[in-house]
Amino acid sequence: MLRLHGYWRSSACYRVRLALHLKGLAFEQVTYDLRTGAQNGSGYLALAPHGLVPALETEDGVILESPAILEWLEERFPAVPLLPPDPMARAAVRAMMALVTCDIHPLNNLRVLNTLRRDLGADEPSVQAWAAHWIGQGFTALEALVAQQGRGFAHGSQPSLADCCLLPQVYSAERFKVNLDRFPEIRAVTGRLRAMPAVMAAHPDRQPDADRP
Repeated sequence: MLRLHGYWRSSACYRVRLALHLKGLAFEQVTYDLRTGAQNGSGYLALAPHGLVPALETEDGVILESPAILEWLEERFPAVPLLPPDPMARAAVRAMMALVTCDIHPLNNLRVLNTLRRDLGADEPSVQAWAAHWIGQGFTALEALVAQQGRGFAHGSQPSLADCCLLPQVYSAERFKVNLDRFPEIRAVTGRLRAMPAVMAAHPDRQPDADRP
């Protein structure tokens, strides 16, 4: 049994849920409300000393950090591939993944935004402008890559790990009210993904710990 430790609105957790659902894998969820600091409790820190989500608990041990989890899932459960077979194509997908996980997401992560608020005195419009700036800059590069490499999805004609990283960042962009009209390729991929039942099941709003109206 796979056990995903996470939080419904975390982009990094959303990536992992997408891969799990696209591969048709059963998993349990253990949730921590990041807004209250639940991830800093001693129980979770024993699993993940850095106090960040997600962590994937497996029969062989615990895996930290979403890129490592995604790669492990691909190696351990290859029957539904999320990386293409060609080495250059695999490198291209990984580059898209890194553009999101290394260049965009860390700058609008909750702990960074909280530091802007708490330590630098940024008000909410300033925080939103900060997040929108870095998302927009990263999406400009991704838009060009999707235009070059996409054939319906971020890379090629089938969902890949690049889509697992892109879609949660689109979700964040919408939360921060980023105007996505200038990214038609990304919007087209997003629409295609969101029509897939497996992708629908991974959406933050459908998770057991999601805020309810």
